[in-house]
Amino acid sequence: MGPTASGKTGMAVELVKRFGFDIINVDSAQVYRGMDIGTGKPDRATLNEAPHRLLDIKDPSEPYSASDFRVDALHEIAHILSVGKTPLLVGGTMLYFKVLRDGLAAMPQADAGVRVEIDSIAKEKGWEEVHQWLESVDPKSAARIHPNDLQRLQRALEIYLISGKPMSQFYMEDQARKAQENESLPFNLHFFAIQPADRELLHQKIEIRFRQMLAEGLLEEVSGLFQRNDLNETLPSIKSVGYRQVWQHLAGDLSYDAMVERSIIATRQLAKHQLTWLRSWENLRSLDDPSDKSIDSVLKYVESISI
Repeated sequence: MGPTASGKTGMAVELVKRFGFDIINVDSAQVYRGMDIGTGKPDRATLNEAPHRLLDIKDPSEPYSASDFRVDALHEIAHILSVGKTPLLVGGTMLYFKVLRDGLAAMPQADAGVRVEIDSIAKEKGWEEVHQWLESVDPKSAARIHPNDLQRLQRALEIYLISGKPMSQFYMEDQARKAQENESLPFNLHFFAIQPADRELLHQKIEIRFRQMLAEGLLEEVSGLFQRNDLNETLPSIKSVGYRQVWQHLAGDLSYDAMVERSIIATRQLAKHQLTWLRSWENLRSLDDPSDKSIDSVLKYVESISI
């Protein structure tokens, strides 16, 4: 686990070289085909060396939820274990890790009409206004969800509008039920996270990486999506950090310079949000960086529990 631009993929590839790991992608944007540059997806040479499961499994027009991920991840984990290898889950979508670990609360199904209503308010008044609305009806969920995390923000408010009950209450009731029924996974999860101590350095890496994405053709990549008739900025894929801002630039809503600035700011906010998740994660083994020392510490731990 770890924030964006912290070096997770590079470290995972090095781990695969040294141990019988099989990588499972835990990134909500990398599941989409044709979204390669802006998601930081590994290149073809890297994937040949260290294949990733749950990569390029959806078209950008298709929503992909945390519940979808859990079903797919459980299937992949079972298959990897059945052939005598060790699953290595790698990514920065903390909600996916949480849902895998804790399971899913039984919540209302998505409602297209409610989502249109939320999107209309967001378009008219901004997503900050939507976040304030959520805060007024579900302060616990609002405290966990950043205003830029549009997909989770929309879902939390949607749940309240459909059911009249806060999403946080669904989670509490579900945790109580699971504790009573003593539910558990058929395998153990061990969590490591890259948590850079130097936040300023991380911010610099984020800016350098985004500008490199632009140099590699991010505008052209998003332009290809923009020209499709079946995609729009309300879809989870297009709401991804970077894609949303470039989409707004192509739509004429942002200048090029404003797009660059907002993309970098949004990515830094995402990293901050990811680090906030990690601070409250139970039984987390922290790594300062993706160095050889960190790789060795992971391998020593794996070997100790394998004996």
